[in-house]
Amino acid sequence: MGTVTPPRPHPRAAAAPGPSRAISLNLDGGEHDTEPEELYALADLVHVACGGHAGDDASMGRVVEACQRSGTAIGAHPSYVDREGFGRRVLVVEPAELATQIEAQCTRLRAIAEARGAAVTSAKPHGALYHAAHADAEVARACVTGIGRALGPVAVVGLAGGALERAAAEAGHPYLREAFADRGVRPDGTLVPRGEPGAVLDDPHAAAARARTLRASQTAETLCVHADTPAALAIARAVRRALDS
Repeated sequence: MGTVTPPRPHPRAAAAPGPSRAISLNLDGGEHDTEPEELYALADLVHVACGGHAGDDASMGRVVEACQRSGTAIGAHPSYVDREGFGRRVLVVEPAELATQIEAQCTRLRAIAEARGAAVTSAKPHGALYHAAHADAEVARACVTGIGRALGPVAVVGLAGGALERAAAEAGHPYLREAFADRGVRPDGTLVPRGEPGAVLDDPHAAAARARTLRASQTAETLCVHADTPAALAIARAVRRALDS
């Protein structure tokens, strides 16, 4: 697949250590062609849709190249194979088949990244798979197995304290505990399902306030903004300022 050069340091990576660097900003992207490139530049890490719920070779290439221009790290965003449901439906898939599906998605993104001299440094399940992997040990192991086969011992991103975190640790993957700037969260830390009241937080000021609270609490290593949230660009700008202030 060609020689892979390591990702160049993100412009914010040189910031002084301290509370403002205690939590990074990650973006779920590559799901819609209308996403502005500035979104990727605001993030420290972009998890790129790699064909399961959204994304194709062209969109993956576009996002990878944009991340290279801004120095943003690249991650994989595999899903249940469910483009019709955008990966938001829980599917019953045998663990071995699920691992193979995730491996295929991550491998596809890796090939596109490596062809451009970039590397994929993390992976994060999408949508229904994200919550299933948090709750179910077999699903979690399938996710980690597929990720590991395709990408090696990259960082795995997910909710704190669940099956995915345990599976990642057992397989020797670093784990980044995640929180959300633009989504409503239940008391158990899982997301309020889309369509329910309070599921989406589209006020940049409220998102920035949440980011400051999470940065101070040090309960997560990375904070997510979704590229398809209404006002995503304004939210990402506000959260970026909050994390860097």
